[in-house]
Amino acid sequence: MKSRKGKSAISRQTYPSDLTDAQWAILEPLIPPAAPDAPHLMYERREIANAMLYVLRSGCPWRMLPHDLPAWDTVYWYFRRWQREGVWEQILHALRKQVRIQHDRAPEPSAAIIDSQSLKTSAVRGPEKGYDSGKKIWGRKRHILVDTQGNVLAVKVTAASRSDQQGGKRMLELLVGLFPRIKLVWGDSHYAGDMILWLLQHLGWLTETIRRPVDSSSDQGTCDLATTKKENASSSGFRPLPRRWVVERSLAWITRWRRLCRDHEGLPASSEAFIMLAASRRMLSLLAPPFP
Repeated sequence: MKSRKGKSAISRQTYPSDLTDAQWAILEPLIPPAAPDAPHLMYERREIANAMLYVLRSGCPWRMLPHDLPAWDTVYWYFRRWQREGVWEQILHALRKQVRIQHDRAPEPSAAIIDSQSLKTSAVRGPEKGYDSGKKIWGRKRHILVDTQGNVLAVKVTAASRSDQQGGKRMLELLVGLFPRIKLVWGDSHYAGDMILWLLQHLGWLTETIRRPVDSSSDQGTCDLATTKKENASSSGFRPLPRRWVVERSLAWITRWRRLCRDHEGLPASSEAFIMLAASRRMLSLLAPPFP
């Protein structure tokens, strides 16, 4: 394999985002061979994947890829090609099954958690942008569905102005027949009401709403003042909500990648592809840890 400087991939300096040999052995069968119309067939698929992971981790623009990696336009061509052909979804589902088996779970989940995250966008032009009046954010909203381990099942990116139910339906309507074992989905109060009936009718899923605990000390009445202060002190601070913390942790994992700390993509489909790439990279590290 040659790069733009004619160097071999082995001789170049490695980057922290590069795939290890063990990780590439897992990923290679999941990536389709180069198409006859693919540009620059001199590049190995492993280096194409390494370049995508470099962009994901560093957050750099495509045109600022280092010169010892494949040309940026070639990498972007493959990135969009694999997005249009559904390769990112196939990789995500295949790796998730392997991770679940590794943790002594059934390959397919029987329950899931849904949530959303609003975040700002950069100055890049593109569709699906709006204002989230609740979060006071102009940008886009990520809707994700995860299993009880936090592994991503599905993702959809919409304008931040869309409600959680609207975006959730756009994501879930594509999953009909995809996860037959799922019978229960958890979500916060934004997914109550009409969403409960919609999930039951379209997917056959039962819904359990996760609500924040009511602070009984707020209704003080004639309670003793010292007792009230003690209750307030014990209830203050961070308290993770059952089940919901799993999906919130998954959203935190996603935003750890610099490319995903805000939405830099012109197309929502590219944002979804990067999220699936980040989730797949995490699962590769679980299957083949970079350090023994």
